[in-house]
Amino acid sequence: MLTSRNMPRFTLGLISDTHGLLRPEAQAALQGSHAIIHAGDVGNPKILSDLKSVAPIFAIRGNTDTEAWSTQLPVTEVVELHGISIYVLHNLNQLDLDPAASGFKIVVSGHTHNPDSHWSSDVLYINPGSAGPKRFSLPITIAQLDLLQTPWQVKFNEIVKG
Repeated sequence: MLTSRNMPRFTLGLISDTHGLLRPEAQAALQGSHAIIHAGDVGNPKILSDLKSVAPIFAIRGNTDTEAWSTQLPVTEVVELHGISIYVLHNLNQLDLDPAASGFKIVVSGHTHNPDSHWSSDVLYINPGSAGPKRFSLPITIAQLDLLQTPWQVKFNEIVKG
């Protein structure tokens, strides 16, 4: 008999808008992830190498990623994990395709620094918020999702309180 204790899991860590600051709390919160998606505005290539020490990482370039190193990052990314197609872009307002018609089940974006998840046309849209420098009154967050547990439930983790 399968119990919740021995059911397979695949934790996807989601982070965005680090803007050159990988907080130790963010890196700790992502421990145990099987893969990580960084939805842009990385700010420093060391952040990606530090995250690679946690799990394989998929990263895209955000609007503030303008230095030479960042040109190696794609503007959008298609991530396939456990048969699930995920479309990653930085600014959701620049989405130029119909995710459902294109076969995507999840869209991950950043840019607004505001954590959010919602469903539209059977597609789960996730913005993990910002894990970098504090901006206005918005929280400092990352998100996680178990890809093997449906229906998907996004868990937001406020890594710095207040």
